[in-house]
Amino acid sequence: MSSDDSWIGDGKPYLTPRRDGEGDAWSSEAAARGHRGTQRLLTVEEVDPPSAVRDFFQMTPEEKAVVRRRLILLNDEPVELADSYYPARFARGTELAKRGKIRGGTVTLLATMGLIPEDSPLEDAAAEIASPSQCEALDLRPGTPVLILTRFTRSTNGEPMEVSVMTMTRHLRYRQKKEAS
Repeated sequence: MSSDDSWIGDGKPYLTPRRDGEGDAWSSEAAARGHRGTQRLLTVEEVDPPSAVRDFFQMTPEEKAVVRRRLILLNDEPVELADSYYPARFARGTELAKRGKIRGGTVTLLATMGLIPEDSPLEDAAAEIASPSQCEALDLRPGTPVLILTRFTRSTNGEPMEVSVMTMTRHLRYRQKKEAS
């Protein structure tokens, strides 16, 4: 997606459980703009998570996380790698830890587990040069910069529930809402 194809995104659909029969947030967002958004599940596995994930989940060194790695496509072109992490202590034995699409998406499944995402997760943005594996997956030339957006989401009761690390090739524009004080 080139910068002239950018649109102002809204994170709320990605934090809202879907209704029965409703498509995933990415497919819906792309379709609303005349595009086709899809994703391909690359792997689901238990891993030793990166330190930022471990710290957010307040995990001991022995604890594992379940990661769901996906390739995000726009009109069949790769635009993002998305890795979503969940503490294995609550993901193990659920659909989160199984290979396959989750009906309604992970936010819907987490809601059935009593984990409703907060309205304002912390997001950290950084730019870096794509690694060789990122270049291969995203069809980029060596030396291409990518945007790394990491979203740290807690449940409405304050429990850390998800960390998503999104490696993006596209222009990203946000509109923030001022909260009432």
